[in-house]
Amino acid sequence: MIELLATPLMCLALNVYHEARNESTMGQLAVAQVVLNRVEDDRFPDDVCAVITQGIHWESKPAKNRCQFSWYCDGISDEPRNEKAFVRSQEIAAMVLNGWTHSFADGATHYHADYVMPSWAHTFTKVATIDSHIFYRWD
Repeated sequence: MIELLATPLMCLALNVYHEARNESTMGQLAVAQVVLNRVEDDRFPDDVCAVITQGIHWESKPAKNRCQFSWYCDGISDEPRNEKAFVRSQEIAAMVLNGWTHSFADGATHYHADYVMPSWAHTFTKVATIDSHIFYRWD
């Protein structure tokens, strides 16, 4: 898996795949854009892979359920199983890394699935609901 996390394209593609592979194109683009919004925000690491792998690590492995994006530290294999969805995730990642932006997520730096309510949600400004994700901006 380490080799898959070697480039910004693959890091972002894996994030889109694991976080939004069943979402619409707009939903996948919004999830990818959140990562880029974090890269541009001084409160987060300044590169794509560092944003995605941010969290507590022990002995160079992520601590279970202690990271920014749940797929990265849930203890389940990160190897993509749906080839078609992973190819689409790579296309989405490439679009965003090549400068695609849109304001429908209005500068969002956070999101969560609509079936959970994380404790941090009330501290951010809600900016959009796209498919099954709710997006927030950190003002």
